[in-house]
Amino acid sequence: MSPKSSLLVILSSFLLFSSAATAFNITKLLDRFPNYSTFNSLLSQTGLANQINARQTITVLAVHNDAMGALSSKPVDVAGRILSVHVILDYYDIPKLQQLSKKSSIVTTLYQASGIASTQQGFLNITDLPNREVGFASAIKGSHLDVKLVNLVAAQPYNVSVLQVSGIIVTPGIDGNFTAPPKKAPAPAPSKAKKAPSPSPVGTPTPTPSPAADETADSPTESPAEAPVSSPPVSADAPAADGKEADAPAPSKSSAMRFAASGLVSGLVVALASAL
Repeated sequence: MSPKSSLLVILSSFLLFSSAATAFNITKLLDRFPNYSTFNSLLSQTGLANQINARQTITVLAVHNDAMGALSSKPVDVAGRILSVHVILDYYDIPKLQQLSKKSSIVTTLYQASGIASTQQGFLNITDLPNREVGFASAIKGSHLDVKLVNLVAAQPYNVSVLQVSGIIVTPGIDGNFTAPPKKAPAPAPSKAKKAPSPSPVGTPTPTPSPAADETADSPTESPAEAPVSSPPVSADAPAADGKEADAPAPSKSSAMRFAASGLVSGLVVALASAL
């Protein structure tokens, strides 16, 4: 055998060994675990088993028989779409899930590869939760992390990993009636408050309203010429303005009358005396 032929035989043997080492059969793998028989049967009925076996790297999120009741009444095609979300196109084991770089990761599923997924239906949200729990949910906004990691079922690093999860992962609209989550209505703009009048500067008098024209016309007013001017009373004891004593006060009117009366009486007495 020539050296060239020997090299071809060795290379062929290596490729054959590599294919045998990396090949897996998900159906035979799950046959060893009767608790997942319903899940395994649906993989075969929907044709997902063949798609999984054609992959080199895969992670299957298997569901226990006790939690498969939600799919019992679904048509085979709908069940196939739901289960295809449980197949991640990458290898994940428990240590890798518990060491997510950002505590959360969005991963691609077999449903995304089908080409019929809408929006984020073909993606899963994996989040590292408190108490070392790992949650799974649809990547569609608003989906809840209700499904949790239970344990590792089987693994063939780094080709296939089978992980048990607590239930069916619900993907909104995967049954064909997809409705996008409603957008939040924009918040109403705050109303502009009326500007309060600025206070008058301190010391500025507040203008008072002028009286009405008719009130002004009807109100009697005294002119300066007609208004009496009252002079302050002059005290008899008060000194004169020039510092000299003031002259004797003028006799009052009553004193003058008494003086005139006394003179008249005197005159009458004289007249009567002369007549006698």
